[in-house]
Amino acid sequence: MPRDLPVGNGRLLLNFDKSYNLRDIYWPHVGQEIHTAGDISHTGVWVDDQFAWLDAPEWQREMVYEKETLVTHVTLHHAGLQLQLVFRDCVDFYRAIFLRQIFVTNQADHPREVRLFFHYDWHILDTAQGNTVLYDPSEQALLAYRQQAYFLMNGQVGSGTNAQVGISSWATGVKEFNGSEGTWRDAEDGVLGRNPIAQGSVDGTLALHLPDISPGSEIIAFHWLAVGPDLNVVIESENRIREHGPESFITRTRNYWYRWVNKQQQDFGDLPAELVDLYKRSLLVLRTQIDYNGAIIAANDADVEHFSRDSYSYMWPRDGALVANALSHAGYSEITRMFYDFCNAVLTPDGYLLHKYNPDRSWGSSWHPWMDRDGNPQLAIQEDETALVLYSLWQHYRVFDDVEFVAPHYRTLVTPAADFLASYREPHTRLPGPSYDLSEVTEVRFSSLACS
Repeated sequence: MPRDLPVGNGRLLLNFDKSYNLRDIYWPHVGQEIHTAGDISHTGVWVDDQFAWLDAPEWQREMVYEKETLVTHVTLHHAGLQLQLVFRDCVDFYRAIFLRQIFVTNQADHPREVRLFFHYDWHILDTAQGNTVLYDPSEQALLAYRQQAYFLMNGQVGSGTNAQVGISSWATGVKEFNGSEGTWRDAEDGVLGRNPIAQGSVDGTLALHLPDISPGSEIIAFHWLAVGPDLNVVIESENRIREHGPESFITRTRNYWYRWVNKQQQDFGDLPAELVDLYKRSLLVLRTQIDYNGAIIAANDADVEHFSRDSYSYMWPRDGALVANALSHAGYSEITRMFYDFCNAVLTPDGYLLHKYNPDRSWGSSWHPWMDRDGNPQLAIQEDETALVLYSLWQHYRVFDDVEFVAPHYRTLVTPAADFLASYREPHTRLPGPSYDLSEVTEVRFSSLACS
């Protein structure tokens, strides 16, 4: 299913679905190394001995972003619980930290205690095997890890001088094994078991217990997830959050993306405001799908893997070139430079680009055979993927007059790719040689390839 609210910074990407379930956590590459397998990581609330997960049908939801930034603004109202929750979610623009600010309003006519629950279904580094989740008493937080991937989960109740850092309760346990569903089930009575550690196929749930909320009043809480390659890195992020406060990271991220999407002083003329908003929102969402290593990813949605045992989390040079061209004309040269650096690095010695690539620049999976039906060798390529990269780079140069960037790529990317395109021709017609079409299943000579 589609992902309705992505938040990311080019290294850490998290996706929410239409029911406001957290589904995907990618790190350290956008689209590579998924740590949740697309399974639901639940968020829930307990009040007056009643419990509800946020994907329950009784919630009225409005899921949007704040204007011109990559901070969400999700409003949820539950008439039966007489609660309103407002979430602001983001990934820090610089550090691998996911942050959530929650405004809890008591709409009942009497004071009430509210408990918030945050669950994570771990498949660290693409597998549920060999994971560990534990309670760290020194940080009053949960920690999950496997090999070189660490995730520290913590929270805060209140803000300013009244803030209390540290989770109120927790559960760690086994899931997807011997009939175990996971620790999220333990939350449904409002009380977590506090098992100190679990290993194997595991998940974890943490709770924030809010003080009594007066009728019509509001309390603020925060939750964050710090990610890194070792314990020291996530502890450093934790210390910075404690020092500066989680709200400061949300504020700086909000400001960063506002400046980023408004860096070009464009004259939109009489274009309707809703179209201007859509243009800026498209730029921001698009940025979440681009890896720091230059890969412009087709789509990041782990649900696809359940049907085809593969995903669309690859860089197709054709798709990337078309997106890079649009970004160049929008004025975002720093992103397109990374993309051309990527293509320069992966171009084959013979001058062509392959079917698709992983975000770390390794070959992506492919269904293009390296021989034809008669057993003769053939190039398993779509030739327009090479041609469109050259076209897009030319457009980049025209827009930015970026001779200093293009010059080093001339002999390593432009010349070998152009030489290949000029030589890979059918000998009689001089049209481009056989190549896989846009549907990627038939090797033909097609008009769009000739045009590219």
